[in-house]
Amino acid sequence: MVGLAADWLTSAANTNMFTYEIAPVFVLLEYVTLRKMREMVGWPGGCGDGIFSPGGAISNMYAMLIARFKMFPEVKEKGMAAIPRLVAFTSEHSHFSVKKGAAALGIGTDSVILIRCDERGKMIPSDLERRILEAKQKGFVPFLVSATAGTTVYGAFDPLIAIADICKKYKIWMHVDGAWGGGLLMSRKHKWKLNGVERANSVTWNPHKMMGVPLQCSALLVREEGLMQSCNQMHASYLFQQDKHYDLSYDTGDKALQCGRHVDVFKLWLMWRAKGTTGFEAQIDKCLELAEYLYNKIKNREGYEMVFDGKPQHTNVCFWYIPPSLRSMEDNEERMSRLMKVAPMIKARMMEYGTTMVSYQPLGDKVNFFRMVISNPAATHQDIDFLIDEIERLGQDL
Repeated sequence: MVGLAADWLTSAANTNMFTYEIAPVFVLLEYVTLRKMREMVGWPGGCGDGIFSPGGAISNMYAMLIARFKMFPEVKEKGMAAIPRLVAFTSEHSHFSVKKGAAALGIGTDSVILIRCDERGKMIPSDLERRILEAKQKGFVPFLVSATAGTTVYGAFDPLIAIADICKKYKIWMHVDGAWGGGLLMSRKHKWKLNGVERANSVTWNPHKMMGVPLQCSALLVREEGLMQSCNQMHASYLFQQDKHYDLSYDTGDKALQCGRHVDVFKLWLMWRAKGTTGFEAQIDKCLELAEYLYNKIKNREGYEMVFDGKPQHTNVCFWYIPPSLRSMEDNEERMSRLMKVAPMIKARMMEYGTTMVSYQPLGDKVNFFRMVISNPAATHQDIDFLIDEIERLGQDL
């Protein structure tokens, strides 16, 4: 309700985030909120820079843009033709926005090298180092490693400390895409999963995901102050006059890719003031507890198979529902092709009945499986029980 009220007030003010004089309160709120988020990442005194952007995909693209500029500042004026062939590295389970950013920036999707993951979906550091050395031998220039804190499907957290060691060794920009998992920094119980994030050069964190802030609310945090400004500024004299009577560092518009920029900070700031960090912590801990409850209910239940062993690290619970007709079948190609059709059929029935909706997808050599993700703290154990019963009701005749 607090976020909704803040969104309404934001729309009522209907202002723009490019200069202090147009949005003085909102600019200052963005300043203090981003500083607090950087503190929680672990950067001393919340040092650095940042911006709220239109979603995690754009935040990740900002990171790529700034990493490229840091290594080759001349690219801003002269373009890609003036610099060597760049390559970026990310896990095979990472979000598609890393490749999309490379396409948009003229780096090319072929220049994004996908690193192998272990059975839990975490990037394998030894494979990262091997692929970096391979790229260097081919004459390519590694400029960015994008680690993931909370992958889209498995909810996995890459080993950030080991990745940070490799990035330091080869002098490569380390970005952490914490769009989904960044909220765990609010939880004393779960923030260890992001150990090493303080060594990153940049971090994406989406409060509109795990923290339940109304869409959209995504932050890109950068450890080095001033870099974003140098990378993006165009000195438009009709907006960013240098002889204004106030501190020009509060004219944030020139460090953004956008000119017009929506006020995304107020709803987060007001919710944070209302709930406190402990309020967000309780909400996040509850969602993770519900995911563990679901996992414990189905891990040994007849008709369910987990996609990977062990309890989930985030609220992503990945499983197959095996209808009675498949339970006694040998594990062969025919069983797999029939199992492939089960999750889509159950989801279609869920939507036709209007009772619930759970996502599914294949991944690698694994056929379609359900991915239940819990991010709504209003959910209860009864809701989870209903979900299990409903899947069985809708799938028993398949």
